Amino acid sequence: MANQEIFDKLRDAIVNQNIAGTAQLCKEALDAGIPALDIITKGLSVGMKIVGDKFEAAEIFLPQIMMSGKAMSNAMEVLTPELEKTKKEGEEAGLAITFVAEGDIHDIGHRLVTTMLGANGFQIVDLGVDVLNENVVEEAAKHKGDKVLLVGSALMTTSMLGQKDLMDRLNEEKLRDDVKCMFGGAPVSDKWIEEIGADATAENAAEAAKVALEVMK
Repeated sequence: MANQEIFDKLRDAIVNQNIAGTAQLCKEALDAGIPALDIITKGLSVGMKIVGDKFEAAEIFLPQIMMSGKAMSNAMEVLTPELEKTKKEGEEAGLAITFVAEGDIHDIGHRLVTTMLGANGFQIVDLGVDVLNENVVEEAAKHKGDKVLLVGSALMTTSMLGQKDLMDRLNEEKLRDDVKCMFGGAPVSDKWIEEIGADATAENAAEAAKVALEVMK
């Protein structure tokens, strides 16, 4: 089976919420010698992008998103050990504090981005979902003086609005100059990032890792 055919099957497994099939396809792809990063970026992430677009267009709803997310989680259980193997020893890109905004429990993209950042040399502090801004600020303050990247995600516009409040709090606490701030999620745009004074956004997890490395240079 050609690699592209495998990638297409992985994409479709995510879109069709094939929970057991996705993990099995990942094992088959690894057995075929395809790197874990390619499995994610050329197969699984393409599927998640389609799922996200369908959700935005109201063609699917939260239950389907959650099922695709479960398929993605199962896939990552198979792939994460492989990603860890390819991580370069001694490579330190900085500390990434990852979290999902207050009021938001949608952690599919969050988990994928966190994994990709870890595979690209970032030390990770994962605060989880539905995280208060004060907790993010508190965590950032603990690492004052280190190379710190805040990575927040929000699937809903209502939770995205809290990102502006977070930026304001960082300024009030005199922490803004000590951290880089990156936000993602369906409603987040370049215009929004500019408006709130953050540093970057990315369309998907693979791009997020590249952008994060660039931001931290």
